[in-house]
Amino acid sequence: MTSTHAFWLAGRQATGETAFDVTSPWDGRLVGQVSVPTDAQVEEAVAAAHAVRDEFAATPAHVRAAALDHVSKRLAERTEEIAQLISAENGKPVKWARGEVGRAVSVFRFAAEEARRFNGGEAQRLDTDAGGQGRLALTRRFPKGTVLGIAPFNFPLNLCAHKIAPAIAVGAPIILKPAPATPLSGLILGELLAETDLPAGSWSVLPVPNDKMPALVQDERLPVISFTGSDKVGYAIMDSVPRKHCTLELGGNGAAVVLADFASEEDLDWAATRIATFSNYQGGQSCISVQRVIADATVYDRLLPKVVAAVEAQVTGDPSDSATDVGPLVSEDAAKRVESWVDEAVQAGAKLLAGGKREGASYAPTVLADVPAGTTIACEEVFGPVLTVTRVDGEAEAFAAVNDSKYGLQAGVFTHDVQTAFRAHRALEVGGVIIGDVPSYRADQMPYGGAKQSGVGREGVRFAMDDYTYERVLVLTGLAL
Repeated sequence: MTSTHAFWLAGRQATGETAFDVTSPWDGRLVGQVSVPTDAQVEEAVAAAHAVRDEFAATPAHVRAAALDHVSKRLAERTEEIAQLISAENGKPVKWARGEVGRAVSVFRFAAEEARRFNGGEAQRLDTDAGGQGRLALTRRFPKGTVLGIAPFNFPLNLCAHKIAPAIAVGAPIILKPAPATPLSGLILGELLAETDLPAGSWSVLPVPNDKMPALVQDERLPVISFTGSDKVGYAIMDSVPRKHCTLELGGNGAAVVLADFASEEDLDWAATRIATFSNYQGGQSCISVQRVIADATVYDRLLPKVVAAVEAQVTGDPSDSATDVGPLVSEDAAKRVESWVDEAVQAGAKLLAGGKREGASYAPTVLADVPAGTTIACEEVFGPVLTVTRVDGEAEAFAAVNDSKYGLQAGVFTHDVQTAFRAHRALEVGGVIIGDVPSYRADQMPYGGAKQSGVGREGVRFAMDDYTYERVLVLTGLAL
């Protein structure tokens, strides 16, 4: 008999009146049952966070840093257990799940480091003008209020970490809503936070169903919303609360550009391997997975067979097997959607070079060439193990192709030329440009976010801390400067 997982209400375990099943997308087995908070319990959590906000903001830095350090260390100690849990509830191959736990370890460690040095203040002499003689301005940052963190299913631990850790670092209470498909990893973070000395009420992990989210979004006691997910849902949230501060990390259709100077066999082998790996890792369910390959005509004919071979070499199967590269998508419906988009493109004239087959929730790693403009897969985020390959003539055409998208999250540019790298940085309408590699590279301490319909605001621990706070100026008068 499967026990029901409690949720975390204002720092303590609690159960509601109903529960839901969490099942494996690989084999459908029951991974766990999760208790659902009642409306009254959700209200209790929000009220507690609102009541504790001043106390939490004034908590000494060493207390917040110690809590964050503790979570980081405990995640490291339980890496294998948590990785197996991520793999079970998400379908992510366990080797990628281990990497996700390692990243979450770093996120909490980075947050602890930032908490210790955050808000030292910046002093500014005001006597640069006669009217400011004897005056000094001191600028510090203070929390905007309680954060509502809404996390997605694809990184069920690390993207929860990216909501929670910066909030704790700045002393902002947080209500975390994990994805309904993958709530167990978020509940693990609650278990570890409960071992710390953070004030009661400063955090809750509430696995509420999606239809309860609008009420939380509208609640005036939650003035900051950090959402990761689809552009449709993200912008609907922003439009519904125009006076709230929203950080939106939304979709993308990441492009990997291979330019003419990246032309040796070694270069092309590297590019093909990286493209194949990162179009398929997490089953392609990453906002910065490689969806589009844009190759200069001078290297296209040599690169394409290498990409196809590298994609076909990806090991698919049971996500609990350490040898598996590509597991299932999060659900059979998700795989059916990918299947329909690929079928549409092929029927419109695209060439299917690899994959194109579905079995349950699994979709074979797929390569398409000559995809007609206007097909769904050419315009939208596929969020599956599919990449398209396009031939272009020269750098200008390549960069224009990258920008010919409503999304702008990250792009990868394979080049050895530093001048080209700087031109790419200037020309590409994205939040991050990765030189010599795929767009899928993310270091958790760097600013991460997009342009256009890929969202607003930035994550990355220190940058999220800035997002959760605002500047307040103190002017001291009558000083002998």
